[in-house]
Amino acid sequence: MATIPVGTRPRGVKVSPDGRTVYVALSGSPKCPPTMPDSECEKLKSDRSLDGIAVVDAVTRRTLRVLPGGLDPETFDLSPDGGRLFVSNEDADSATIVDVASGRVVANVKVGREPEGVTLAPDGRTVWVTGESAHNITGVDIATGRAVADIDILGKRPRGIGFLPDGSRAYVTNEVSGTVSVVDIAGSRVIDTIVMPEGSRPMGIAVTRDGKRVYVSNGRGGTVSVIDPATNTVTLTVEVGTRPWGIALSPDEQKLYTANGPANDVSVVNTATMALIRKIPAGSFPWGVAISGRP
Repeated sequence: MATIPVGTRPRGVKVSPDGRTVYVALSGSPKCPPTMPDSECEKLKSDRSLDGIAVVDAVTRRTLRVLPGGLDPETFDLSPDGGRLFVSNEDADSATIVDVASGRVVANVKVGREPEGVTLAPDGRTVWVTGESAHNITGVDIATGRAVADIDILGKRPRGIGFLPDGSRAYVTNEVSGTVSVVDIAGSRVIDTIVMPEGSRPMGIAVTRDGKRVYVSNGRGGTVSVIDPATNTVTLTVEVGTRPWGIALSPDEQKLYTANGPANDVSVVNTATMALIRKIPAGSFPWGVAISGRP
């Protein structure tokens, strides 16, 4: 329908509760794939003036402003009232809390090394951040802006976090390990590790509202897997496209969308049959997916 200029290296994307505003994480850091040594990546030029969170009017399809988001913002979550953003800062090993109305960073919290995935707990009291190099998740109290939990997830390069609706368990995707960790939040410990199908590099995650299905995009594996939380087993895996990363469910949960970076498209899957419906061309290297109703 439209392509909207927002800034450099757009990755994480969220939509406000009313569907009128789209937020996009922008970064002035160079693109350094996991295979590139840190010493080589550090030689590449960064432009910190390009970091921030773009604010896009979904009706007029224009970028209105860019909020501060800390160093190298990658992913983020949005408070239920749309008033605050919780942002991971990969280059700074921290997470920032941003007040949308004032455009100010109200807190900066140290979390695990190379933070990536950010997910607000269902009760809205804590936000959780994965640490790719620390192999952990950090819980941050949003009222105080302080870290209140640090859990080793027993997997390598954690990417995304998905919660069961009651907040009792979190599912964490581990790209390098090819696993998903099941975390008891109250007990601050991993209670199960789910081995994903051969070739999987688990990335994005989405949980149904009834908590009966967990969907995981498997990156370089080219697939999406369905996990049954009742047994913590993979019940089905289907091919969706080239390197699916971001993943999201439609409001009625009848469709699943995956962003397939190198293929420059988005796959649409029927969740009842888990059959691929179609692929939609979507710019260059699509990274994230966010779903909303019409504004």
